[in-house]
Amino acid sequence: MRGSFTLLVTGPYNLTLNRINKKHSSCVVGDQCSLFTKGIGLTINDILRNKIQSNIPFRKQSVLVQTAAGLTMIMFVIGFINGIFSLITFRNKELRKVGCGIYLLASSITSLLTITMFTIKFWFVILIQLHSIVRSSILRTDCVFIGPVLKLCLYLDGWLNACVAIERTVNVSKGVNFDKKKSQRAARWILLILPIFIMGTIVHEPIHHELFEYTTQKYNPIDINNNSTMNVSMENDTNVGYENEYNVLCVIRYSRSVQTYNTITLFIHLVAPFLVNLFSALFIIFGTARRRSTAKTNKKSFKEHAANQIREHKQLLISPFILLLLAVPRLIMSLISGCVDPSENPWLYLCGYFISFTPPMLVFTVFVLPSELYRKTFKDSITRWREETHQ
Repeated sequence: MRGSFTLLVTGPYNLTLNRINKKHSSCVVGDQCSLFTKGIGLTINDILRNKIQSNIPFRKQSVLVQTAAGLTMIMFVIGFINGIFSLITFRNKELRKVGCGIYLLASSITSLLTITMFTIKFWFVILIQLHSIVRSSILRTDCVFIGPVLKLCLYLDGWLNACVAIERTVNVSKGVNFDKKKSQRAARWILLILPIFIMGTIVHEPIHHELFEYTTQKYNPIDINNNSTMNVSMENDTNVGYENEYNVLCVIRYSRSVQTYNTITLFIHLVAPFLVNLFSALFIIFGTARRRSTAKTNKKSFKEHAANQIREHKQLLISPFILLLLAVPRLIMSLISGCVDPSENPWLYLCGYFISFTPPMLVFTVFVLPSELYRKTFKDSITRWREETHQ
């Protein structure tokens, strides 16, 4: 949120800029009367804050801002198509007779919510910084609702993937004794408990938020004769005009203990699902190999069976590592020092931010395409929909 008025001062333009640069540390936001020391973590608000020019049409914004907007819409389209295709697949009642199908149906819905909230979050940041007058109640929406809901969707998506892995592991270990009805009941309870658990671990974020208000000075060369801004060389002395811009930021103030708790929960939500997926894959591969190697009718060794299982289920090993690599940028950006100035490498931080939101877009690619059963179900659902449409 920014508002401005113009004053007139005189003096060397280059010396004025040097004073302003030395005056404010990259660790601190604010003015002489109100200062806020930034904590750890980097958001899309921080990346774009100094790149968006207020009260200037979007088509005249920087290449960075316009590229980010284009990528956001591309990701929205891809994520929306992925979510719809996954939803079409797992709406099948036969697939939902076991917990795995229920988890993947929930993951399809979560992926749609995630990519929708991701898009809303981006355009919310763009619009509130483009316009100079925005109500505080609107800005508070980002602190209390958009940010926490987006994080809830991201964490929920990761844990649902972990639930799928656990379900597959139980299925392999039980074999013919696997109880589908019990699996179905357990999945429904988990879908009820899991969002409550995640919300309980991140409820401290909206509680500790506040709106931080301050002013900044934007310096521009002024031509007194024309009474307008003009371009001049940095070496020349000239009259300098500056604008006092009014800013409002959504900030979160944590005590040291709450910050430690926040870091721990971050690691739990990002690393724990990966470990669950990895160990489940290893159990399925080596457990199946051991069971087959001990069968009296089979003469192959354990190593031969293990190699065959790795080739057959290699996607179970590859998928967790891909999802972890895609989530690493979010982990790094959540733990990055507040003293880092994102305006120095905006493209790097922007790419990291977008990469961290790609896992929810991969439900169809990771779970449906590698599975013959799920692919067939999807094709049958599309065929049935076409037949109903043409009737």
